[in-house]
Amino acid sequence: MYTPPLARLIEQLQRLPGVGPKTAQRLALHILKRSEAEVQALASAIIEAKKQVGLCQVCFHLSAEPICEICRNPNRDSSTICVVADSRDVIAIEKTREYSGKYHVLGGVISPMDGIGPEQLNITPLVQRVDREKVKEIILAISPSVEGETTTLYVGQLLRPFTKVTRIAFGLPMGGDLEYADEVTLARALEGRRELD
Repeated sequence: MYTPPLARLIEQLQRLPGVGPKTAQRLALHILKRSEAEVQALASAIIEAKKQVGLCQVCFHLSAEPICEICRNPNRDSSTICVVADSRDVIAIEKTREYSGKYHVLGGVISPMDGIGPEQLNITPLVQRVDREKVKEIILAISPSVEGETTTLYVGQLLRPFTKVTRIAFGLPMGGDLEYADEVTLARALEGRRELD
């Protein structure tokens, strides 16, 4: 159906998360319509990002420098650390412009089914960091899946002797109807309630 080079391109694009066969085909055909300079710029950007972007030595967020921009920023509150599963969570929280502390990226969640235990995650460096720095609060911002809950409980128990440990409230999305919410979401929404201003 496709000429071999186009079939290989579609196959490679399909490996990207959230890209199915039709989207991969659409992207491949779009790339072929672009000028050679545009395609070279895309390929170059991918290779450059892969070579230059690594993990921050302090918080394990994505960074092109040994220490990321957030960790280097003196205006960030270093007494508060928000613990997340991966860098996508840092980006999502930063978009809110509501948090001014620092972060720690675990690199995933505890998942025995996938062979991921605490030792595969950045938990030991977190404990060392909390012990070394004057951290007043750890905010656990890990998605409420079974694995996320396990990770939250594990990290919370480890850090409770050192500092205050809190977790973000979970609730209903804007525009969501109560009748369609599951019991766990409703329970979390009730637990995370606060007084009206």
